[in-house]
Amino acid sequence: MTTTFINRPMAWTNQRLKYTQNDCINLKALWKMLILNDNHEKEDIKSNKSLGLIPHSISDKNSENDMSLLKFFAINALELSAPASPVLLLQQQKSIPSGTWLQLAGHPESIAPGANGIVRKRISGVDDSEAIAYRGISKDAYASKIVPKFLGVTESNGDTYLELQDLLHGFRDPAVMDIKMGRRTFLESEVKNTKLRNDLYKKMIAVAPTEPTDEEHKQEAVTKLRYMLFRERMSSSESKGFRIEALRMKGSSPITDLKTVKSDTDVYNTIARFLCRKQNVTKQLLERLKQIRGYIEKSHFFQRHEIVGSSIFIVYDEDRVGAWLIDFAKSRRLDEHVKIDHRSQWEIGNFEEGILYGVDQLISIFEDISAESNST
Repeated sequence: MTTTFINRPMAWTNQRLKYTQNDCINLKALWKMLILNDNHEKEDIKSNKSLGLIPHSISDKNSENDMSLLKFFAINALELSAPASPVLLLQQQKSIPSGTWLQLAGHPESIAPGANGIVRKRISGVDDSEAIAYRGISKDAYASKIVPKFLGVTESNGDTYLELQDLLHGFRDPAVMDIKMGRRTFLESEVKNTKLRNDLYKKMIAVAPTEPTDEEHKQEAVTKLRYMLFRERMSSSESKGFRIEALRMKGSSPITDLKTVKSDTDVYNTIARFLCRKQNVTKQLLERLKQIRGYIEKSHFFQRHEIVGSSIFIVYDEDRVGAWLIDFAKSRRLDEHVKIDHRSQWEIGNFEEGILYGVDQLISIFEDISAESNST
């Protein structure tokens, strides 16, 4: 991807809210009240207090120094087989010691530092499904323009790694958002087993005690498919074709307790606050999302593959913006007779995952935010 440069710092224009930069940095508690607890349910508020949304105290003077303490490992109560994107962000600030890494979400053991400008992602071997996917993508004139640059596969100390472009290279203390795409974020092969599982029942009631049926409560178990569909429905995945996995604002630690951001208002407010009403950022990201959609529609790779569990990774700082599609561990080549449009509703056996439906919905939200910014 070609990074877009902005010639001047971008200003906020929403005078009604009168956000300052530090207002955006310290909005965790506000997000918690307005976004995660739209109905102000006391029990939800109480249960969310332990989930990491307490504001991180950052002063103007010490914010850069505080950044050197950040090393975050996400714990997602709903995460089972479609974990959040394992993206390690190498911070380039002079005030941060070399080698300080920040992970938005996912499995930290899957990532290892590479040379400057490179991220290494641990895989099972040279024939790993993600390695196969990246090889195919790198040969596609359209798909290769919307993903991190694939630099090859390397082995070190008995481990095998993908070498990929570090998407944070050159950015300074950026804002970052990880959006998992698709109405379905699990493979059909993962849910064929109809065995009843107590561990998934416990995960379900930990999030939604009233969700199981009377029979499921009696058995204290659910199938994997039942749990997976529940998880998608609890977030915006089923309705919008994407869910916000995690985000990080400039000068602050990540927010990952976003799995229940679901309604139109919640999703809109989350993205709008992430953008801090910056017109130039919103406009350029909107153009990039439309470009991503166009390239997916033209790509032979995407025409012939089921794309499950991939994310759109968005980043911006005071000078530049970027957005890429990442994570292809669950991409699978379709049989020749199978045709999908990436928008249709999923039914077992049709392999539709809804990634383009999700991009459509995301673009629509960015368009609304852009229009609101222009009108204020």
